[in-house]
Amino acid sequence: MASGSDRNPIIIGGLPSQVPDFDPEETQEWLDSLDAAVDERGRERARYLMLRLIERAREKRVAVPEMRSTDYVNTIPTRAEPFFPGNEEIERRILNATRWNAAVMVSRAQRPGIGVGGHIATFASSASLYDVGFNHFFRGKDEGDGGDQVFFQGHASPGIYARAYMLDRLSEQNLDAFRQEKSKAPYGLSSYPHPRLMPDFWEFPTVSMGLGPIGAIYQARMNRYMHARGIADTSKSHVWAFLGDGEMDEPESLGQLTIAAREGLDNLTFVVNCNLQRLDGPVRGNGKVIQELESVFRGAGWNVIKLIWDRTWDPLLAQDRDGILVNKMNTTPDGQFQTYATESGAYIRDHFFGDDHRLRAMVEGMTDDQILHLGRGGHDHRKIYAAFKAAVEHTGQPTVILAKTVKGWTLGPNFEGRNATHQMKKLTVDDLKGFRDRLHLPISDKELEGGAPPYYHPGRDSEEIQYMHDRRKGLGGYVPTRVVRARPLPLPDDKTYASVKKGSGQQSIATTMAFVRLLKDLMRDKELGRRFVLIAPDEYRTFGMDSFFPSAKIYNPLGQQYESVDRELLLAYKESPTGQMLHDGISEAGCTASLIAAGSAYATHGEPLIPVYVFYSMFGFQRTGDQFWQMADQLARGFVLGATAGRTTLTGEGLQHADGHSQLLASTNPGCVAYDPAFGFEIAHIVQDGLRRMYGPDSEDVFYYLTVYNEPIQHPAEPEDVDVEGILKGVHRFSRGTSGSIPAQILASGVAVPWAVEAQRILAEEWDVRADVWSATSWNELRREAVEVERHNLLHPEEEQRVPYVTRKLTGAQGPFVAVSDWMRSVPDQIARWVPGRYQSLGADGFGFADTRGAARRFFHIDAQSVVLAVLTELAKEGKVDRSALKQAIDRYQLLDVASADPGAAGGDA
Repeated sequence: MASGSDRNPIIIGGLPSQVPDFDPEETQEWLDSLDAAVDERGRERARYLMLRLIERAREKRVAVPEMRSTDYVNTIPTRAEPFFPGNEEIERRILNATRWNAAVMVSRAQRPGIGVGGHIATFASSASLYDVGFNHFFRGKDEGDGGDQVFFQGHASPGIYARAYMLDRLSEQNLDAFRQEKSKAPYGLSSYPHPRLMPDFWEFPTVSMGLGPIGAIYQARMNRYMHARGIADTSKSHVWAFLGDGEMDEPESLGQLTIAAREGLDNLTFVVNCNLQRLDGPVRGNGKVIQELESVFRGAGWNVIKLIWDRTWDPLLAQDRDGILVNKMNTTPDGQFQTYATESGAYIRDHFFGDDHRLRAMVEGMTDDQILHLGRGGHDHRKIYAAFKAAVEHTGQPTVILAKTVKGWTLGPNFEGRNATHQMKKLTVDDLKGFRDRLHLPISDKELEGGAPPYYHPGRDSEEIQYMHDRRKGLGGYVPTRVVRARPLPLPDDKTYASVKKGSGQQSIATTMAFVRLLKDLMRDKELGRRFVLIAPDEYRTFGMDSFFPSAKIYNPLGQQYESVDRELLLAYKESPTGQMLHDGISEAGCTASLIAAGSAYATHGEPLIPVYVFYSMFGFQRTGDQFWQMADQLARGFVLGATAGRTTLTGEGLQHADGHSQLLASTNPGCVAYDPAFGFEIAHIVQDGLRRMYGPDSEDVFYYLTVYNEPIQHPAEPEDVDVEGILKGVHRFSRGTSGSIPAQILASGVAVPWAVEAQRILAEEWDVRADVWSATSWNELRREAVEVERHNLLHPEEEQRVPYVTRKLTGAQGPFVAVSDWMRSVPDQIARWVPGRYQSLGADGFGFADTRGAARRFFHIDAQSVVLAVLTELAKEGKVDRSALKQAIDRYQLLDVASADPGAAGGDA
């Protein structure tokens, strides 16, 4: 035994190193016992005893360190497996038919002249996992609630379609229209789970890898949030996410595991299909991805269930008294296991069992064929059922099931476990015959040799189909199904918006604060107010939203179990189990996942929520643009606020905080309605219209993006002749020029409108130019409408040709047009081709930097004086002013000297 001086005093793994030993003699007895066990029975026996002691300690609620990983065997021992309530023989026949139809559908989609492809191997590996879920666990929506929420692995969609075909939810015509959504409309099937493309079928888009896991976590959390606030009874809903082991490399897959554990989301189960392969090769060829993931999930506080081996291994493991078989399993890398999946029983006998006489003795009585069919746990219905049942019955933690499978399972030797399996889309006639034989299907050789392979349906009155219908009836309906039960919301009247429309008087406020003031008034509405879900990534105070802390409070299922350091303040930080505000920490990805879950609650649970997500605009479409695409696909609704917008308003923060392009990125999302308002009264009309469009009687599947700023300005009162249509469609005349003889037009958006107004004054007073100022509330919407008009005209040449709104609106406005914004020029340039006159734009192209607002705007030449120069330049091109005026303007305003600009207000105001 090592002496005390020989031991490392630093104990790793969470054991205490500073706790005094009050009974050294007893301690020594325990240590001597361990040493004796090692010396007399060996390390494996000693290890077993230690593990049993740890197990017993946990049973007695003694805090002991968590093991990062366990042996490479099933977590649930055979003796603890529950009774399997299904008919395994019928379920096997059902699954065989489903496997066939999924593969045939993809193969037929790859026929000559079509060639749209598809993926076979992922579903082949995970088919049993889904089948057990469909037959025994996934709850439908027929009981009037949201049922379970199932995030299907995107590449497994052919199998989900194949099962729906068996249940008469889809026809053969549908299957033959896989990936032919327009050419075979209305029968087309989307390639992956896309709710926007199949709004009655799919609920959650998942094929952009990594978004399924984070989406499932925040969906489970949203379920708890809605229940805690009394909006919907989600107590029966369970969230399932089916994922790939390769997919777990995506940062979004693992980045938010701790929130699920921290909030005890035992309504969430991850099922990771560990077929050990990525798209083109092994996930961890030299390692063991299941062991790695176990360590990650355990460390994050999850309950981990490993499902490694099927029942054929049970007799061998029961013989393994000295642990030699388990040791072999522990030390064999994944790359070698993939090789075993493609080799013969004789090869496995020689290479897996052959290097130790005790292993060889275990399989002496087995044939090579029996060894070949020693299977993986993810293909064994009984083992899967045991894992799923343990997951849904576990309390206090989310659960992950790590299920080992073979990619391309049952598809034959050309597919199973091959690196190229993911890219293989078509089965040869020989492949089909072997596949048919493996599945025991009554399909003749002639049917396989005569062209496209046939689908197989056992008959509507068959035992298999009746079994399927009975199971789904018992579980509350068919899955996946998307239904919209939500009723339109009663919307507030005009009085709610009155205070913001009055302007700010002599007070200067940022448009962010104007929106917050409006939001406060909206949240006072008795019906609508409780449906707002406020979301921010650790920035509520930055955005002036700490005023909501005392009333709305921050959601925390555990409440506030400490005294807040700012408890004496009027706007103290307050947490509550029924809080309305989601404070997701410094994670825009987590916030956006909350936004999506809240924004689709009208469909998921039949109860509309109105999410309002406020963030630094730079970290929205740039950082989480993939999730905003997911949001559009999921038909989610709500308000997205890009605060501290523009390239030059947050200049003290420098390059990575200077957003001059999010409006351009937003324009690429067809589900996004994007605005860049300048004043409170514009915001009021935009928000009012957004509520109507998203939550009124004729609701639309869009979400609103508003860029708001942190620069204080005086907000004018709403004009008596306010042009509401222009505000909503994208441009309205804000200020007519009243003096000067030479006409010109200035278009501006957001924070640039005051610069345009100042340029208007200078042009009139110093250059005899009468300029009108237009507020372009949405360059994007103007372009979108114009493109749609052109499309209509292209396809309807015999009809009277339509004119884009921006053209009609600006027709009659005299003089050249100069556009200016705090965005890169590409944003206002979107409308250039439809402006009826000479058009020039100014913008903040390039990277941002830290300086004063005035210096930044002079550098980019978007300040008022630069607008003056641009207008004069365009007038000179038209011969309306002398070109000498241009040099005069440059010298007069010192436009080449950045330091000469008025620094303006400080750059960090909220």
